[in-house]
Amino acid sequence: MPFIIWSSIKPIIEIVILWIVFYRILVFFEGTRAFQVFKGITYLLIAFLVSQILGFDTLNWLLTKFFGISIIALLILFQQELRQGLARLGQQHLFNVDLADSEILMIIEDVAQAVYKLSKQKIGCLIAIEREIKLKSSIESGVVMDSKISSELIQSIFSSQSPLHDGGIIIRGERILAASCLFPLSEKTNFSKIIGTRHRAAIGISEQTDSIAIMVSEESGEISVAADGRLTLILDKEVLSNMLRELLLRGREKKNA
Repeated sequence: MPFIIWSSIKPIIEIVILWIVFYRILVFFEGTRAFQVFKGITYLLIAFLVSQILGFDTLNWLLTKFFGISIIALLILFQQELRQGLARLGQQHLFNVDLADSEILMIIEDVAQAVYKLSKQKIGCLIAIEREIKLKSSIESGVVMDSKISSELIQSIFSSQSPLHDGGIIIRGERILAASCLFPLSEKTNFSKIIGTRHRAAIGISEQTDSIAIMVSEESGEISVAADGRLTLILDKEVLSNMLRELLLRGREKKNA
């Protein structure tokens, strides 16, 4: 009797698990070029299940062959998105460097103050705060500094007279590791025409890693923060500080809970 009950509920459990996994995949890829493809695959999966239930052998055979080919096609077409997802699986905490909360708050204050002043002067800047995933390739593309963070140093790097003002800086812990670094540009196509190279670089580094990217537009002086491939417009220094505190301290609080 227990075997008969288990045989009855087993397919239901399997379907529920598959739908949960597929839903999480759709949420992860939302806003990327892979999203519409996965929506289409969802409809095909429904057709596949219906064909099995109704016993449509020919249709079932065709869909089975199609899914086998589509897996290879997806691996080729969306290798970047898959690489991002696999990289994020190992993320356990935010700041890889073991700093006290008070030290992180001081770093946030220095960064927020520098960014706010650069914004007022309409001086463009791009800052990536490294978390779990190392930014080795971007560091190698720039000029190594390994200097202690300060608001004044950040402002001087991005001043028009500085030879390091092009590109971005990378922060690890309480140090500025490198300046004039190149970041990967986002490959998303659903951007407004006003989105410039700095915006795409900020989004790109946050798509491919778990870094937080902060940027100031040279044209408008607007401040934006990119995290997990999403760009958020920041209205003032207080909002920027609050957002950085949320992003940099939230994971630590969850870990210590």
